[in-house]
Amino acid sequence: MAIYNTPSDAANTAVRSFLTSVGEFYLGRSFNTGNGPGKAVWTQICADFGNRCAYCESDGKLQIEHLLMFNRTEYGLHHPGNLVPVCTGCNKRHRNDQRRYVSWQEHLEHICSEQPHLAAKRRERITAHTKKYKYPDLSDQERHAIRVIAEALYDNIKGESEKALNMYRKLDQAFLKKD
Repeated sequence: MAIYNTPSDAANTAVRSFLTSVGEFYLGRSFNTGNGPGKAVWTQICADFGNRCAYCESDGKLQIEHLLMFNRTEYGLHHPGNLVPVCTGCNKRHRNDQRRYVSWQEHLEHICSEQPHLAAKRRERITAHTKKYKYPDLSDQERHAIRVIAEALYDNIKGESEKALNMYRKLDQAFLKKD
């Protein structure tokens, strides 16, 4: 749970909710990895990777990694074909020299930098996974539409939070008449 929440946090949550809905649209059903059929699919995905991290193959506690990041930068969908199990260490995406997050492929190369022959094998396994679970091959127009909607949603939610604070200030001033 967050210790400090901002309007940006609410806006990011709204974007992730939208990306979940779009992922479910392409999947044709609900995909809640916390319970029911969605959890069963997530359990199977973990089993497909031998209950090991998709990047480093450690067998520690596994977390969900969205290959295409589940945010307003990459617009990765919450969809079985975009999820792989990763350990806590590998779930912290590497950044490039410009401090931007790298693609999952570059992240994998970074993790396997001392054993590059393993990166190719793991990349093939992850790519086969995205095909097995039929992650949608979105057209440029579909990706653009998702980006436009996600950016508008982010801006609107953040703006509404700021408007609510301004309204509170006005009401506080009008009714409480603090000196």
